[in-house]
Order: sequence, then structure tokens, then C-alpha cells
Amino acid sequence: METIIVLTFVLGYLAITLEHNLKIDKLIPALLMMAICWAIIALGIDAFPHWFDSAEHHLMEAFGTLGHEAKIELMEETLLHHLGKTAEIVVFLLGAMTIVEIIDYFDGFSTIKGYVKTKSKRRILWMFGFLAFGLSAIIDNLTATIVLISILQKIIKDRELRIWFAGLIIIGANAGGAWSPIGDVTTTMLWIGKKVSSGHLFVYLFLPSLICMVVPTFIASFLPIFKGEIEEEETEDKPKNRFSSTMLYLGLGGIVSVPIFKTITHLPPYVGMMLALGVVAIFAEIYSSTRFSITQAEGEGNDYEGHHSPVHHSLSRIEMPSILFFLGILMAVAALESLGILFEFAQSLQANTPMLGTELHHAGVSDLVVLLLGVGSAVIDNVPLVAASLGMFSEPMDNELWHFIAYSAGTGGSMLIIGSAAGVVAMGMEKIDFFWYLKKISWLALVGFLAGAIAFMFTRTIF
Repeated sequence: METIIVLTFVLGYLAITLEHNLKIDKLIPALLMMAICWAIIALGIDAFPHWFDSAEHHLMEAFGTLGHEAKIELMEETLLHHLGKTAEIVVFLLGAMTIVEIIDYFDGFSTIKGYVKTKSKRRILWMFGFLAFGLSAIIDNLTATIVLISILQKIIKDRELRIWFAGLIIIGANAGGAWSPIGDVTTTMLWIGKKVSSGHLFVYLFLPSLICMVVPTFIASFLPIFKGEIEEEETEDKPKNRFSSTMLYLGLGGIVSVPIFKTITHLPPYVGMMLALGVVAIFAEIYSSTRFSITQAEGEGNDYEGHHSPVHHSLSRIEMPSILFFLGILMAVAALESLGILFEFAQSLQANTPMLGTELHHAGVSDLVVLLLGVGSAVIDNVPLVAASLGMFSEPMDNELWHFIAYSAGTGGSMLIIGSAAGVVAMGMEKIDFFWYLKKISWLALVGFLAGAIAFMFTRTIF
């Protein structure tokens, strides 16, 4: 039965990567493999020897001795647990995307566009690289990617050039999220699980993460696509909305306030995001009556006609296929995790991989195992792999192992477009092809990942 589930996941994964060849939207195989995997688990629950307790991060003892009803009840509880965790990410994403669309409704990103005085592709590349690195540490890599690609869409109209920028933004955002406890879901897991502290995370990972972003950006700046200047297209002279700057700063301020809200209240980030959305929506509704009365006279070509409420308009523009794809892929991976397949895979890596580099005494984990964890996070998903590592290893808080895991899982996902939340949302926003990313961006991400890993092996000997 486990073989059938793994085969279903592999076939679904292939269908996602071959989206453009099959001419089937990626959300369809994602939803199908999620539903089929869980259906097989429900129908063959008595045939499975193991069950992974996601809340406690370890394999359950004596699962095989439980009765059928007890196993079904456990499966339902596990499914609800994973749905809750996935819903936290999805609701957070919905809130962030809605705020971004509200800012766009008031033409807020034109304010930032005005700050970009240079037309040099190379300078813009570096500017967005550092923005992605810095913003992701503050507002997390997922939200930073949404914000920066939204700004990018206002500055660069050439899609071929824009998706190159988007690829480097993914690398920068994932690198920036690795050294901050709120920058990536995996570092947040390690932080909440008392495996790393924010101070040590910064000391160990800031330089490796910076190198992970700088090296690919430096190499990319010499590629032909980033030579010369961006072509300035003729745009219609639209009267600037007087609330654009206000809504931009209010919206970004609301997103930045989310980690502060989490620190003060200890509530999940999506609660803070909903609060930020509510506050931004209040001002949007107040300002929209003035905007509506002005734009109403602009004629039938007005984009906002029939959308008096900016919140309704913004919600209608959200990329729902990306949200459903996110739901499907995370819940499908949760099925593999629940059966202990990922846990056993991580254990087999630990047992069969030859020791390289510094030996970590208690678990006997080599640097190569952690590097393979980073590669695995690009292929599968970094969340369940880090969850499995929490149950596998018993090193104390702030041991170098946990920081290396945080780096590898956080930045390794950049090697494939569907290997990180930032990549998934960029794929949805720009319709980036899996194989295009594999051919053009993956090698840059790999070089950055390895350069940062080497830097980490050096910095850990100092501190």
C-alpha cells in the first residue's frame, strides 16, 4: 500500500512538472494526488505498520496493535492537524495577497516605481536581490516574494526578462528567510521547537545566507539577459491617485507588523495578518468613496467600474489556482509524512551516508546528510523534512546541527521552482514553467547553496 501511495505522489509530481506539455493546470494533479493518497490511507489503514505523530514529531509505538476504529480516529485527527497547519499558511497567504491587491487598487506600487530611477538591468537586479534578502527576514520569504513580484510587474513589462528577475528574487527571499526566526516556516519550526535561538541563528547564518544570495546574483549580473537597460514603454498618463502613497505604506506597514504581533501575543502569524488586512481594509473603504467618485467619470474603460469596494475587487483578483495548488501539494506531502515514509527516508540517509566533515557526536550525523536534506527540500518539501529531523536528532539547543539544518532546508528549496513557498507563489503569479526554471535558475541556486554551506562550515569553527 505504501508503494501505491509513493507511486501516486511521483506520478502527480511528474504531472505538475509537465504542466505545459500535458496542457493541464498544475492544481489538478496536486489536488488529485492529495485526495487519492488520503483515500488509500483510509481504505488500507489496517495494512500500515507505522504512523508518524506530527504533533510530537516521532513514530508512534505499537500502532499495529490498535483496533480499526482507533486507527480511523487517529487518521482523522492527523488529517485535521495537517489541514489546520496548511490552512494557517493558506489563510496567511490569502491575507498577504489581498493586502497587495488593495495596494495595487490604489496604484500604490507606482510610488516605489518612482524611486527606481535607474534603467540598468544589472542595478535593478542587485536592488531587488538585497530587497528580497532583507524583506524576507522581516515579513517572511513568502510575503516578500508576493510584494516584490507585484512591484516588478509595474516596473518591467517584458515577461521574459521579468521571470529572470523573479527567479533571482526566489533565491534572495529564501536566503534571507534562513537567518531569521520568522523568515521561513522551517526556521520558525526550529525556533518554536526550542532548537535554535534568534541570536545564535543570526550569528551562525547571516553570512552564509548573504553569500547564498550574493554569489548567484553576481554570476547572473554577467549573463546577457541582464546587460543593457530596460526599455521604457509608453504608458498612458493616468492621474496619480492621491491615496497611493498612503495605502502603500499602510499596507506594507500592516505586513511588517505581523511578526511584532506574533511576538507580543504568541498567536499564529495568520491572526496578525487578518488584523493587518482588517485595518488596511478599513482605510481602503474610507478612501474608495473618493476614488470612486473621481474614476467614475473616466468612462467605460475604467478598471474599477462595478467594484466600489476595494476589498471585493482585490479578492476577485487573487490567484486562487495557486492557493489550491498550495493546499494540494502540502496535504499530499502530509500523507507521506503521516505514514512515516519521510521519517524512514531521513533515517536511512543517516544510516547509509558516509561520514564527511565535522562529526556530530550523539546522532552521528554528517555534513553530507544535512546537505542532502537541503536537496530533498527542493524535491519534496522542507516542512516535513525538518519535522522529521526534529524527531530524529537529540542535539541540545543551538547545536551547530540545527543551524545547518535551518540553512539547508531554508535555502535548498530554491533549486526547484516548487521546492519552496516563495517559488510556488512566484510560479503562480508569473506562470513560470518548471523546466524553464530548472534550466535557467536551478544551477545558480545550487552554486549559491553550496557557497553558503562552505561559508557555514567556516563560521561554525569561529563561534
